[in-house]
Amino acid sequence: METSALYHRPDSEMAYLKDATHFQIRLRTKHNDVAAAKLLYGDPYGSKVNEKDEGVWDYQVSQMQLTYQTSTHDYWISEVVLPLHRLQYAFHVIGKDGQEVIYDDRRTYAYSPEGLAKLSCFRMPYLHESDRITAPEWVKKTVWYQIFPERFANGDHTNDPAETLPWGSEEPTPTNFFGGDLQGIVDHLDYLEDLGINGIYLCPIFTAHSNHKYDTIDYLEIDPAFGTKETLKELVDQAHARGMRVMLDAVFNHMGDFSMQWRDVQRFGAKSRFASWFHIHDFPVSYTKTDNDEYGKDLNYEVFANTPHMPKINTADPGARKYLLSVATYWIENFDIDAWRLDVANEVDHEFWRDFYEQTHALKEDFYVLGEVWHSAQEWVGHREFDAVMNYCYTEPLIAHFVKHELTAQEMSDQLQEQLMLYRDQTDQVMFNALDTHDTARILTLCQGNKGLTKQVLTFMFTQIGAPCIYYGTEVGLDGGNDPGCRKCMVWDQTQQDQEMFKFTQKLIQVRRHYSELWSAGQIKFTAKNDNGLLEIERSDEQHRIICLFNTAATAQEYQAKGQVLLQQNSKEDGQLMPQGFVLLLAE
Repeated sequence: METSALYHRPDSEMAYLKDATHFQIRLRTKHNDVAAAKLLYGDPYGSKVNEKDEGVWDYQVSQMQLTYQTSTHDYWISEVVLPLHRLQYAFHVIGKDGQEVIYDDRRTYAYSPEGLAKLSCFRMPYLHESDRITAPEWVKKTVWYQIFPERFANGDHTNDPAETLPWGSEEPTPTNFFGGDLQGIVDHLDYLEDLGINGIYLCPIFTAHSNHKYDTIDYLEIDPAFGTKETLKELVDQAHARGMRVMLDAVFNHMGDFSMQWRDVQRFGAKSRFASWFHIHDFPVSYTKTDNDEYGKDLNYEVFANTPHMPKINTADPGARKYLLSVATYWIENFDIDAWRLDVANEVDHEFWRDFYEQTHALKEDFYVLGEVWHSAQEWVGHREFDAVMNYCYTEPLIAHFVKHELTAQEMSDQLQEQLMLYRDQTDQVMFNALDTHDTARILTLCQGNKGLTKQVLTFMFTQIGAPCIYYGTEVGLDGGNDPGCRKCMVWDQTQQDQEMFKFTQKLIQVRRHYSELWSAGQIKFTAKNDNGLLEIERSDEQHRIICLFNTAATAQEYQAKGQVLLQQNSKEDGQLMPQGFVLLLAE
């Protein structure tokens, strides 16, 4: 046994309160190296008077379950109940070569009665309920629908910007406008309800210069081209009446250079009352223009990426912090929004996000905070800063396997399992899963217009742990390349919509929502059935078991599973899955 591969970290996603009564413990070992793992656990004191008492420690033994297996690691999990809310523990690990060791907080050594008497256990001194990472239950049952407001629907022509183009008359550019607004969303709530979604995610709607609105001018006003606060209130109220939650998008990493605060800095320099709100190296603020308006050189102030039009906010400044936190609470108190999606969230200081989380949840206990983080995010979701992040690290391997064929089925399942093990179960269950967004090429374009492949990869995403999201228009066959191509006008002419795709998406959402408890919180098992591209996902809970089979090969594949067909494509009754085929079977 390779004992150097044994890995555990207490008080982390590897040892945590899962709910009010269950404590989960994980152990990572080398793949196919360990025959059994036992958790030795108990109260630190047991029958002792105190920890100085040298009496025998009373402990229990839990057989750990081999839950996930990748090509390099195995993950063993136990869940225990602790009546006294105190815990110390160690591991008894038995290798396939017969070697037995104790793995505790300080060392790994041979298993023996003498070794047990000298344990230096991992310790969780007291499990405070107030320390438990929680997540809003409603998100587990949510199917999100992301809307880029300027391109969804024009419901009020009186607020159209100057030089607004006829709807869909040209390809999208970084600078053109088509008149999409909040009223257009209100007008199509029945459409969204018919589709089956129950969560609306809106890209920024606050006053800004651009069509994407990520260059905020005024965080406390609706952009005039999008409508009024009254329209937003109507949108939220009508959505809530339909059982839909509403998530707004905001940028607290940077402001737009048309904002009052930055203009004041440009005018008054170091004497500006907002000078400390930004990261400025010297005055006056300046940069050298290039042929690309979004790229500046010789900047003497810090910005988002390299764009001189988005000066970075100093969120450690008391004045800036107070203002931004007031923004966070204003839209909850006055419009009853349910969630914030936070742009460029990984570039803002952790102290700010802890204050942000505390203040938003003080107003709404089940509020949802979603951060934009494109990499591992334990530092944010493990410390009450975000409930979840946009789960690109999870969905990118799906595209790499199904669409680009850069990963084998085994390599993809390896990456997905490793991602699940980065976070607590309750965090995984509310992760935001999207195959495409306003920042990426659309999934239909990635699939080179192949709608069968698009349906297959969408279905796979919907079978995974985490809350799935549909990017507006995917359900009717909208395509588009990278930004700005992915921000096309929504197609409302039904003769131009792919109605078959709409019905498929509708059915996919129905299956997801009908078995929402299983999909969000049930067990998941990945099996690459062979080297030919047949992948099996087994999802189960106490009530149901669903077998999901996907053929990503160029030839037909056979499968043996039986059950009620919930959803299928290119599947034959004789157990043949054709290329791009899938079948979801409710086991009988």
